[in-house]
Amino acid sequence: MSFSTLNESQLHKTLKTIYSELYEGQTEVKKNGYVYDIVTKNGNVIEIQTKNLSKLLPKIEDTIKENYKIKIVHPIIINRQIKTYDRNGQLVSNRKSPKRGHILDIFSEITGIYSILLNPKFSLEIVEINMIEERTKTDTPVQTQNKKRRFKKDWIKTGKRLDQIINTRRFNKKEDYLSLLPPLETNEFCAKDLRIALEKDKNIPARIYKNPNLITWVLFHMGILEYTKTEKRSKYYKLKN
Repeated sequence: MSFSTLNESQLHKTLKTIYSELYEGQTEVKKNGYVYDIVTKNGNVIEIQTKNLSKLLPKIEDTIKENYKIKIVHPIIINRQIKTYDRNGQLVSNRKSPKRGHILDIFSEITGIYSILLNPKFSLEIVEINMIEERTKTDTPVQTQNKKRRFKKDWIKTGKRLDQIINTRRFNKKEDYLSLLPPLETNEFCAKDLRIALEKDKNIPARIYKNPNLITWVLFHMGILEYTKTEKRSKYYKLKN
């Protein structure tokens, strides 16, 4: 068993099983100096990545250089059920997290891989899911291993499991990404115009519509939008022909 397999979450493992069966692939395949999650019967590569997509960029670029197609499967957690257990494994709390995911969350993940998003040998598959997060109570407040907690808490995260697949969406051409934009009143727009349009959809969380510059930045660097002018300190864009 490889180091990567030992450290993968149950969510990652489940998605890897689903996609290996779907594409009749082999898992944990050593090839071109990498260990791939899945290599399909046609020789294409599938990588399951639950976070930090930018870390995959060198692997993606090298795989494309070797003339292989590569698909990145990334889950977005729409709903999260949190189950907390005591040290004896007894369930002490079962609640739904108030935080909801949204398909537009992908823009915060793809900032580091924009250069390959429209490569014909690359595709991004988003799996919208419901997930179960498991926690275990601790005797005293503790910090996480990655030191990301601002304050220590009396629990640690011990697992995340797939509960339900809601939807899957594939992105490999500019029309796929443009389909995420809300209707805009004009062909030329700035980030403020985009925010106003996003805010009309009550299903879009505030963290997304309050940061429209992220979306325009990604689409501009992908070559989907082109800059037209600056007016009242706002940059305007239109679709690039």
